[in-house]
Amino acid sequence: MEEFLHISGHVLAHSVTDTLYLIPFLLVTYVAMEWLEHKAGGKAEGAIRRAGAAGPIVGSVVGVVPQCGFSAAAATLWAGRVITLGTLFAVLLSTSDEMLPIFIAEQVPADVVLKIVGAKIIIGMTMGFIVDAGLRIMRRIDAPLHIHELCEQERCHCHDGGGSVLKSAVRHTLQVTLFVFVVTLVLNGALEVVGEDALAELLRANPVLSVFGSALVGLVPNCAASVVIAQLYVEGVLGTGAMLAGLLVSAGVGLLVLVRTNRRVKENAAIVVALYAMGVGWGLLADAFGIVF
Repeated sequence: MEEFLHISGHVLAHSVTDTLYLIPFLLVTYVAMEWLEHKAGGKAEGAIRRAGAAGPIVGSVVGVVPQCGFSAAAATLWAGRVITLGTLFAVLLSTSDEMLPIFIAEQVPADVVLKIVGAKIIIGMTMGFIVDAGLRIMRRIDAPLHIHELCEQERCHCHDGGGSVLKSAVRHTLQVTLFVFVVTLVLNGALEVVGEDALAELLRANPVLSVFGSALVGLVPNCAASVVIAQLYVEGVLGTGAMLAGLLVSAGVGLLVLVRTNRRVKENAAIVVALYAMGVGWGLLADAFGIVF
């Protein structure tokens, strides 16, 4: 009983920590979105569309900031169609999550860290532009803002005239935070029982398929995924391709926020599959060309 209480307390504390830092990112994002919807009108929508072409550049740069706050914000912004799908992919692919803290703690040479970060930025930017270009060719990139749909699906009555921008933003932030906390609590509980070592053994046991396995582990919406992948790379267990594949798709809770804010299941599934394919593809390319950081 005492051990159970200890594990439960550890899981709860870890889950609270994993969730709390998201609140500022989500709150600022929702304030901006509510302001656009309430105040800015059509002019703001037009400006966003004109600036969308440069979105992957900005997205790939901000995504490398440690942890996954920007991936959560990007998921929310895309659900409201404030940013393009290419910008969302740029953020998800460049998101560092816990990679940088692990590399710094393990005293990985600065030039190696910069090369990996630079590769993630370039890959995120490249794939973002490719996705947006493809959508333009198919004439599917001019979707209007869907901010009001976020309110409709939450039944929060934000646009009935009775709510302020801040009040609406706080309501949305709390709803998404609660969802992320519950799922994170379950994932942390499962990882506490199974152990992060199980993820490490999965990758160690399949060296030939390490690129595919690493990308699969990277999709786990929890910081443990990026921790395990970064640690195994430092230990020499994973090669460059496997490390790159896993860390490219390690978007942390960004994918959870995407599922919570965008209720189009097929779209979410397509994004996850495409993200996995991109990670595996770039990992295989790195190995094929013998790239070593």
